[in-house]
Amino acid sequence: MRPTRTSVRTGAIGVAITALAAGTLLIAPSTQAAPAPGPASAATHSSAALANVTRALDTHARIPGTAWAVDPKTAQVVVSLDETVTGAKLARVTAVVSQFGSAVRTERVAGAFRKYISGGDAIYGGAYRCSLGFNVRNSSGAYFFLTAGHCGNIASTWYSNSAKTALLGNVTGSSFPGNDYAIVKYTNGSVPPGDVNLYNGGSQDITSAANAFVGESVKRSGSTTGVHSGTVTATNATVNYAEGTVRGLIKTNVCAEGGDSGGALFDGAKALGLTSGGSGNCRSGGITFFQPVTEALSVYKVSVY
Repeated sequence: MRPTRTSVRTGAIGVAITALAAGTLLIAPSTQAAPAPGPASAATHSSAALANVTRALDTHARIPGTAWAVDPKTAQVVVSLDETVTGAKLARVTAVVSQFGSAVRTERVAGAFRKYISGGDAIYGGAYRCSLGFNVRNSSGAYFFLTAGHCGNIASTWYSNSAKTALLGNVTGSSFPGNDYAIVKYTNGSVPPGDVNLYNGGSQDITSAANAFVGESVKRSGSTTGVHSGTVTATNATVNYAEGTVRGLIKTNVCAEGGDSGGALFDGAKALGLTSGGSGNCRSGGITFFQPVTEALSVYKVSVY
């Protein structure tokens, strides 16, 4: 994987763990798109009914290549199917979906769901390149950075250059699958600024963290594709990677590519999430899922600054 930066800037960046699959992401043919029922009313599909749908999916259709979240505009559960969901896999999902009528709809998405590896301001560990998400500190004044958990799982020590001569720090916590966040403690004596690289010669200062909401305009920063904008389309989403299931994610229409994982999702000065994975690319579009940053901050008892 070609490194694009050799020093950790100030800020958040996208990441991901590396070569899960050779080759580029593919675009699912439009002919594979499943027909979507017309909008349903919230009165018809109560929160309890939608919870029943997600419970059934989690029990009977938790297979790689699927993801689901509630669309609040239509009061439906939207099940996303990547290009690998065919044959017996598709039949398994269809068997569950067909039980719930218009309370659920399916959609085809570009490529295959996978973790993204490298990104934002590049960080290097083992044979992999990932990205720094947000710089944080604890109540004692010690400095750390957050990144994706699938990165934290693959290397215990991280550097700011591909030659691995400029030490950054060591992993002190990591959670993946289930969640997708990790924390690395700086051991090089640096006091990093709390901002995000905007890839235009400037940066965005991060002063607080918040929970994302549907319809929110957001930006993502990553070393592979720079900064891209989009909208939050769902929260509390579930995605089934080949390596395991991750729940409670932010779903967006922001594009991303390999190397953008672990990078920052933000709204102005507010930190929102860490890039987890998705499908598609930044030429034809796609969907990307993010680990809410507030959960990681709470678990590790740190804060942005």
